[in-house]
Amino acid sequence: MPRTLRTDRLVLRRWKDGDREPFAALNADPEVMEHFPAPLTRRESDALIDRIESCFEEDGFGLWALEIADTGQFIGMTGLAVVRFQAPFVPAVEVGWRLARSAWGHGYAAEAARRALRAGFDGFGLDEVVSFTSTTNLKSQAVMKRIGMTHDPAGDFDHPLVDDGHRLKRHVLWRMTAVPDGDGSA
Repeated sequence: MPRTLRTDRLVLRRWKDGDREPFAALNADPEVMEHFPAPLTRRESDALIDRIESCFEEDGFGLWALEIADTGQFIGMTGLAVVRFQAPFVPAVEVGWRLARSAWGHGYAAEAARRALRAGFDGFGLDEVVSFTSTTNLKSQAVMKRIGMTHDPAGDFDHPLVDDGHRLKRHVLWRMTAVPDGDGSA
């Protein structure tokens, strides 16, 4: 599998040291992190990149750094990750994304997620990919629907890594067993 995936507008690639600062800014943005328990410190953000890179080594795939092809501008991450907590739907591989606010509203999350899904199904031989988010994250749920995933209400769950009573505890589960038609560049 190549280290870099492409669409017409985007490059999904392994992480560089130069990504650390803009990724930390993205993770410190309260609006970007609205549907996560808390924004991340620089140290936590750097540790996340280190964990992501170790997942590439362990699993062969991970959450790729995401940039705009024409400019090389870093705009976030999108990719595949093995779910490493206990839940009724585990073992599973998740497709996920986190983009800077400046990248919202351009269709980048769906475009990159479609490309990651194609890599998962065609390149890594996955049979199913899931995605999940808090019940309040309607924008991510709209992306899940847009990329052809199906909500599995019976699979909705309380996230074990979110504190009891926290407004983000309840999560919705979406599934996909086949890549939708198209080349992933829409």
